[in-house]
Amino acid sequence: MRKKGNNMMLMEKRGSKRGTMDLITDIFSSFFGDFGFMFGGNRQQQDRNIPRGNDIILDLEVTLEEVYSGNFVEVVRNKPVAKEAPGKRKCNCRQEMRTTQLGPGRFQMTQETVCDECPNVKLVNEERTLEVEIEQGVRDEMEYPFIGEGEPHIDGEPGDLRFRIKVLKHPLFERRGDDLYTNVTISLVEALVGFEMDIVHLDGHKVHIVRDKITKPGARMWKKGEGLPNFDNNNIRGSLIITFDVEFPGTQLDEQQKDGIRGLLKQSSVQKIYNGLQGY
Repeated sequence: MRKKGNNMMLMEKRGSKRGTMDLITDIFSSFFGDFGFMFGGNRQQQDRNIPRGNDIILDLEVTLEEVYSGNFVEVVRNKPVAKEAPGKRKCNCRQEMRTTQLGPGRFQMTQETVCDECPNVKLVNEERTLEVEIEQGVRDEMEYPFIGEGEPHIDGEPGDLRFRIKVLKHPLFERRGDDLYTNVTISLVEALVGFEMDIVHLDGHKVHIVRDKITKPGARMWKKGEGLPNFDNNNIRGSLIITFDVEFPGTQLDEQQKDGIRGLLKQSSVQKIYNGLQGY
């Protein structure tokens, strides 16, 4: 199984099988006949008793760029398909109650397996191409169902195939709901005198940033409408939150430079007292 144009892992998980309640219903239906409705309906009237193949869940890895802009992804997989084969086979096997008269007024009830005879079939792998729409703002762990594309059942209906979205981590942006977070490193000079810069967004457009005041380490800037589209309403977008890191000079200052900075900033020395988590 492969995704065209992108490498990814598709991890398969099996669905659960038919439970014991179906067997109990079959026994009541066989014994009471048309009165099976007294116990919730006979087997032929209940869709849940139709044999069904297992569901398949595949993890579909998508990028944050695809979440932002949307995309159509083609997934190629080999699916087992039932084909006619020579001969006959037992099918629609079920448990039925048989009543045997042992003598006057004496009866014995036994349970036995009864099967029909059906044309023989075999499972043949066929290549199928499925198109999955990655919608804008899609959330992690969301599932896209494809009805009848799961495992086949020779005597019944195939299960379903569900693609479960796995959003990959991005090297520059972090998603939190519909908001995007990123960090920008500026120099000490830029932190003191201001700066202008552009941030390249997920779709390539540039977000212009202007700071004309002092920027402290850890300061944040909000750019409304520059986050991810909301899944339920693509006209609503989150914010882009930018955190600034200040890079200090790597070389030591000599005394003349220190005096120059003191004279330029004209800040008086303040004795800092450690005050725990409350800061200064």
